[in-house]
Amino acid sequence: MLRRFHLLFVTAFFAAVSLSAQNPVPYGNNSAAGKYAEVNGIKMYYEIYGAGQPLLLLHGNGGSIGGRKKEIPEFAKKYKVIAVDSRCHGKTGCGVKELTYELMASDVKKLLDQLKIDSCLVWGHSDGGILGLILAYKYPEKIKRLVTSGANLQPDSSAVFPELIKMGTMMYAQVPDTMARKHMRLLLEQPHIPFDSLKKIKAPVLVMAGDRDAIREEHTVKIFQSIPNSQLCILPGTTHFVAKEKPELFMMIVTDFFEKPFAMPSMVKEVQKMLEPMSPPGKKSGK
Repeated sequence: MLRRFHLLFVTAFFAAVSLSAQNPVPYGNNSAAGKYAEVNGIKMYYEIYGAGQPLLLLHGNGGSIGGRKKEIPEFAKKYKVIAVDSRCHGKTGCGVKELTYELMASDVKKLLDQLKIDSCLVWGHSDGGILGLILAYKYPEKIKRLVTSGANLQPDSSAVFPELIKMGTMMYAQVPDTMARKHMRLLLEQPHIPFDSLKKIKAPVLVMAGDRDAIREEHTVKIFQSIPNSQLCILPGTTHFVAKEKPELFMMIVTDFFEKPFAMPSMVKEVQKMLEPMSPPGKKSGK
């Protein structure tokens, strides 16, 4: 009898596992986790998973919550994940003829207000990274720490490789007047963010990109250098899609940034410490 019960239990367990594998969580279209909020004249769609510190996820151009289906369950082990569809993306309304990053950032800020979130961790990728930077300098009280990956401040060849701009321009000419055309126009004509604006950012920021990104390395470095409290991470052997191409490394670096005390070590100070024992009595190195 006991053996029979054990066999039934094992059979039921593996059946449940099999059913779970066949019916994964429909991120981006999950009625159990999804809600709408009225912000700036539109209905903004978002989904919440997990518990703990709030972590806001902002997707890239043409993307949606569904594009974060690999990262959401990992982050939800530690954080209260708030994944959103940006204006004119996914299940969120549009309501405008022309998109701007500033309006999209304002939408996110008002959503956080409605959710009564005073400040949160943020990971924004590509367009989401741009939104993260705008949120950080326009609404600094809302951002506890920010990871921005693959972001740019200008749409021209000073920031984006010219071959990609040319390809985007050709695609834009062929795309019909649909939502995709609106996305492409945003990509080709915006943003226009002065580097000086980044000096207003108070939160610690991890500036991330791939070493074969769509964004020029020197542009990424300049973003890093313009933010007062910042760290830089260029992931080797990756393009614009760092999280998908090096998922374990990406997750380790991001959670390390979120969890550990923020630091900006100085090589000058380290060398001074090394020279200290060599200084004559009564004198300090560097003086």
